[in-house]
Amino acid sequence: MSTNSDVTLSKVGSKRKFTGFKIDVRAYTMIGALLSIWVLFSLLHERFLSATNLSNLFLQMSATAILAIGMVLVIVAGHIDLSVGSLVGLTGGIAAMLNVWYDWPTVPVILVTVAIGAAIGFVQGWIIAYRAVPAFIVTLGGMLIFRGVLFGSTGSVTVAPLSPSLRTLGAAYVADIAGWVFGIAALLVAAYLVLRKRASRIQYGFDVSPFPLTILRIVVTGAFILGFVYIMNSYKGIPVPFIMVVVLALVFTFISKNTTFGRQIYAIGGNPEAARLSGINIKRRVLTVFILCNTLAAIAALILTARLSAATMSAGQTAELDAIAACVIGGTSLMGGAGTIVGAVIGALVMASLDNGMSLMNMESFWQYIVKGSILILAVYIDIYSRQRKKTS
Repeated sequence: MSTNSDVTLSKVGSKRKFTGFKIDVRAYTMIGALLSIWVLFSLLHERFLSATNLSNLFLQMSATAILAIGMVLVIVAGHIDLSVGSLVGLTGGIAAMLNVWYDWPTVPVILVTVAIGAAIGFVQGWIIAYRAVPAFIVTLGGMLIFRGVLFGSTGSVTVAPLSPSLRTLGAAYVADIAGWVFGIAALLVAAYLVLRKRASRIQYGFDVSPFPLTILRIVVTGAFILGFVYIMNSYKGIPVPFIMVVVLALVFTFISKNTTFGRQIYAIGGNPEAARLSGINIKRRVLTVFILCNTLAAIAALILTARLSAATMSAGQTAELDAIAACVIGGTSLMGGAGTIVGAVIGALVMASLDNGMSLMNMESFWQYIVKGSILILAVYIDIYSRQRKKTS
């Protein structure tokens, strides 16, 4: 009898030991795909991995990444927002008109623009949450309305140039010393998070990887971070918009993983009926999600408009599709209930890398649409296929 018990315990122990080495296949697949894209374009064009081009790449991906951060919460909650691209155009146009036509200083322009984004998010979220109008319809209507308001308010003309202080929001770089401080701080935060997660797993009796492997992970992460700072400093420094992306990603990662609000959003998207029966105020949470998403769209609009030093009528066109694609590529499920902020940022970097690399290769624009569309379909297929396998296993 004791022999059978020992065998059983041995099997359980071996199973637990195996799970300690379990890795996030989707996350490593995304990183591997990104590195593969970089290697491919570096072989096809020698300038792709130059400091100048990488700096431009991180500038280009900033607006899409911020949109994707907000879109993750919406999709995780089981909804969609098709209006963020047109909202980028509208709020960017408002910021430019206030700054160029009415000589408003930078700070009031930023505050009013962000407030308008939040107000629009409140209106759309209220209609969706409290009047049960499908998000697809509400935001599709918003996409048309916002674009029309932009054309009417600006007279369909480009509004430029912005004041130098406002342009710094989208085109400035931090000094070399500040860049190294930022890199070291990022390394310390990354090390703290890894060690904290390990300590938490030990505290609750979960298996953990060997400590040397944890140290190796921190070292590799640090090498990437400090290497990034070195490359950026060899050109002009780290772009301010990218620092904003990192800060927002950290804030919303904390919100999604470490707050009651974040856990409730995942619960709503995973099983709305169970969430309702557990006492979650679904309407209020959905309203908040759309406010956050549209507020981030206004921030993305400020960055894009400042980088271009102008508000154009085409600003933000198809940006909602890029944001959705970045989320899906990054592992967010269109079925709701699953997705990460970091994954969405990586997805945005993948999309920007494809655009940047194909532009360097002077490829026709139609190829860019074909490639991005194909990758989006593949990402959704992989998500659905993996879900079906989980159900059958």
